[in-house]
Amino acid sequence: MLGRWVVGISILGLLAGTAGAGEPLEKIRETIEDVLTVLADETLRAPERQALRRDKLRQAVYQRFGFEEMARRTLGRHWRDLNADQRQEFVGLFSDLLERSYVGKIEGAGAGSEVAYTRETIDVEGFASVLTVITNRLGSQIEVEYRLLQRDGNTAWEVYDIVIEGVSLINNYRTQFNNIIHRNSYDGLVKQLRLKQEQEEAVD
Repeated sequence: MLGRWVVGISILGLLAGTAGAGEPLEKIRETIEDVLTVLADETLRAPERQALRRDKLRQAVYQRFGFEEMARRTLGRHWRDLNADQRQEFVGLFSDLLERSYVGKIEGAGAGSEVAYTRETIDVEGFASVLTVITNRLGSQIEVEYRLLQRDGNTAWEVYDIVIEGVSLINNYRTQFNNIIHRNSYDGLVKQLRLKQEQEEAVD
């Protein structure tokens, strides 16, 4: 089993504390606003428009997530053993899985939470982090850190990890994937990812 995906509701809510924000925080803010726009669009809430709504949410997430980087980090040393075609296939499967899981949790959480930005750090090596605190409608708080990188020759900041209450999304995936590879094989992992994809597509 692939287990539960640690994704959470980290991009929902209203914005607070963005004065003087740097570029990484602004990029996260843009993604949040795009997601909130889709969630607030009542014309997309009809059952027959669910597929369109999810597509728009996926687009908002896709523009900020560095799926290839995330896929590479989740496989760790196993990434080096893959050829170009295998890497391309894995990135596609991983991206689809993450998008579906993330979008599903966004829709399930709904709007109404508030997000405050408490810290932004940027280093000279092209890495950054944006720390947020989410307060839901019941007053409970969740601390979420977005970790971003800026590739050489590319000015875009990409999310490569999300840490929710101290739990790294990438580390969580890496542990699950590594266990499956050791118990079975890389092909066994791909088989499970394909099965998960087929099950999700059957529900849509």
